[in-house]
Amino acid sequence: MQFLIKSLQADAGVALCTLQASDAADAHAQAQALGLEVLSVAPASLLSRLQSPRGGAKFPLLLFSQELLQLLNSGVSLMEAIETLAEKEARAPVRDVLQGIMTSLRRGLPFSAALEEAPTAFEPLYVASVRASEHTSGLSESLGRYIAYATQLETLRGRLVSAAIYPVILVAVSSLVILFLMGYVVPRFAHIYEDMGGELPLMSRLLLQGGLLLEQYWYALLLALGAVAVVLLAGGARLAAKRLLGLLWRIPAVGERMRVYQLARLYRTLGMLLRGGIAIVPALDMVSGLLSTALQPRLLEASRNVREGQAISHAFEAAGLTTAVSLRMLRVGERAGTMGEMMERAAAFHDEEMARWAEWVTRLLGPLLMLVMGLVIGTVVVLMYMPIFQLAESVR
Repeated sequence: MQFLIKSLQADAGVALCTLQASDAADAHAQAQALGLEVLSVAPASLLSRLQSPRGGAKFPLLLFSQELLQLLNSGVSLMEAIETLAEKEARAPVRDVLQGIMTSLRRGLPFSAALEEAPTAFEPLYVASVRASEHTSGLSESLGRYIAYATQLETLRGRLVSAAIYPVILVAVSSLVILFLMGYVVPRFAHIYEDMGGELPLMSRLLLQGGLLLEQYWYALLLALGAVAVVLLAGGARLAAKRLLGLLWRIPAVGERMRVYQLARLYRTLGMLLRGGIAIVPALDMVSGLLSTALQPRLLEASRNVREGQAISHAFEAAGLTTAVSLRMLRVGERAGTMGEMMERAAAFHDEEMARWAEWVTRLLGPLLMLVMGLVIGTVVVLMYMPIFQLAESVR
């Protein structure tokens, strides 16, 4: 069982490390044998809370890599670089992670093993890339590859999110306008028509009755919205998103774009690992969690075929993990011995393709949403004024 040791060191202040022990007393004894002044001993299950920044945010892995690379390129040793980052860090949980790495390095562990002791902060791909660089003394190159990889992923994700912001804002504002009309304006028209008397058109009558119900039972609407918010915060949002993605996968045009996006992530990650010196079979095992549940069986099939001696391009093609462009790039990479570079080029090609598609969809979806929402709002307004139009006709 692993235990989290918080110790006091003269040169590092409060530091964290993990030890394998049978119980807390055994962990305390092992820490003292290492020369640590133990402050507390806790099960390693508490480690995840200490390794994540406050508010549930993730460890700033990209920023950590960028700053560490700059320090290493300046001639600072690895231990000094980690100490420098820990000293400047203002967030206590992040500083605890860095101090834990320092403690592990002082115990003689390799840098990759020190990172592996903080699984919530450092993903397996990152640890594997660092471990591969330790055999070639190319830590700076490994960090540079990861920074490029993470930056490109963030760039694509940012472009997709930016493309989705306008439609979301448009739907939200239009919904508020419709809610205002139904909850405030329509009920007042309903009261006026009640005083006037007379027969109202069917659609207008239904609209006015809906407005009166909303005015009378507005608290029920608030309770329903609150219940929906609680369900979403309690995990319903993830389930709803999963079902929505399942529906989108079934739409041919959208599903194909989602498949290409998944394949681009796969190629980029595999390219980073292969260029870092990791063999293709363990690299395929590491990236299995990147794909959606619809594509994971295909990746397992491709991995099995590669183990049996098939070429990567043939195994990916047979498993349906290629496009017309990526297949030719993979074949070129096999002939030239530059598979990692070709996978990254294929990912870059598909990233640009996805960004152009998202921009086109946004340009098309925006006017369509404006048209639909305008029709809805216009219908509400026309139905409200229709009795007045009829009254004016009867006066004539």
